Amino acid sequence: MTRVERRGFIVGTLSLLAAPLAPEAQQAGKVPRIGFLGVTSLSTISARIAGFRQGLRELGYVEGSNVVIEYRWAEGKAERLPDLADELVRLKVDVIVTGGPADTRAAQKATAAIPIVMGFDNDPVGSGFVASLGRPGGNITGLSTLSPELSGKRLQLLKEVIPGLSRVAVFGTSIQPGNTQSLRETELAAKELGIQLQYVDILDPKDIETAFRTAGSGRTDAVLVLQSPVFNPRRAQLADLAIKSRLPGVYAQPEYVESGGLMTYGPSMADLFRRAATYVDKILKGAKPADLPVEQPTKFELVINLKTAKALGLTIPPAVLARADKLIR
Repeated sequence: MTRVERRGFIVGTLSLLAAPLAPEAQQAGKVPRIGFLGVTSLSTISARIAGFRQGLRELGYVEGSNVVIEYRWAEGKAERLPDLADELVRLKVDVIVTGGPADTRAAQKATAAIPIVMGFDNDPVGSGFVASLGRPGGNITGLSTLSPELSGKRLQLLKEVIPGLSRVAVFGTSIQPGNTQSLRETELAAKELGIQLQYVDILDPKDIETAFRTAGSGRTDAVLVLQSPVFNPRRAQLADLAIKSRLPGVYAQPEYVESGGLMTYGPSMADLFRRAATYVDKILKGAKPADLPVEQPTKFELVINLKTAKALGLTIPPAVLARADKLIR
């Protein structure tokens, strides 16, 4: 190499070193920040958070090391959600994970740019969060619990536990997406089982006590509680009123049973949030929410609270106990 060639080589190398790094290289040292928005509290949905953290660990993320999670909890006060969502947007997190439908709604209103991963939603299309399950089309994707047929299976479960079951009160919220489909499936199952239903529409928390009085006056044998944002923060109240009213209840989520409800059959919420971590991983690696199909549940669980069964004077049949994934004693 001649002296001139050597000088050209050195100048060229220095120019490359001085050139701006590519966007990918600039981001290489950046620790991603995940925002987690919840209407309740960590203690209330601890199993879901444990599932989410497990999913992240399985993908190589260590919280506080190569990923930071900014948690924002409304502590049961839904009116705080908009401010908390705005706070996460101001922090410029890379992705927002939501703990439920109310949280997703607040995040959706706060940003159309930051990717949002739903931990779960009963009906993402009906809620207006995605255009379709296959092609979400916006900045939101995640997991759906849209399984209206499960309401029918829960009714069958009540029939197994209470052989003489003839009347069931169904608590729901008519304005909740997915409520109509779940009620329709419940009615189909009721017809096959010879059970008469009494639907009670609950639009406001103050109507919960009235609903139990209505169920009691209707001489119902049990209560089936559909998914609703009205009920979620008041699980303990529902369970307590069910026991006081001597009404065995079946619910849509295990947290109701952990709060004192009798039993639940439905998607494993911990598994849903574990799978939510895969969406976060794909988004952090460059995938767009619009192109990530919404997934539906693959793992279901039956949870029974034996303490509540005893308080109600119920003996759970051995065949049902044998199928239970978890028994609360």
